[in-house]
Amino acid sequence: MTDFLQELIASVLLLLGGGLMLIAAVGLYRLPDLLTRMHATTKAGALGAALIIAGVAVHFADASVTARAVAIIVFIVLTAPVAAHVIGRAGYFVGVPLWDGTIKDELRHHYDPETHVLRSGLEDRDER
Repeated sequence: MTDFLQELIASVLLLLGGGLMLIAAVGLYRLPDLLTRMHATTKAGALGAALIIAGVAVHFADASVTARAVAIIVFIVLTAPVAAHVIGRAGYFVGVPLWDGTIKDELRHHYDPETHVLRSGLEDRDER
């Protein structure tokens, strides 16, 4: 791969990753509640970080750097959605208010705040 093409690909990946991180930051600032903010930051932030790390791997073009970059990308892609889910669920259960424009709250009738038990909804389907 020529040096110019390598630098061009690395630059494009870094710019795209930086743009997605900027979108995540704007989403964090502009969106109204915990769940929508987490949605924006998790999706755009994880992909942005992955693109930036891929850009670094292309820039250095070294096998050890690329292997580490791939491991980091896999780690981010696997852990970011799980962490967002756990934080969102904890926020919902401690009573962080939803946005006033939220139309449907599917967990409201399945969660018992006294016992902290969340029914799966399968019981409702079996009764039908």
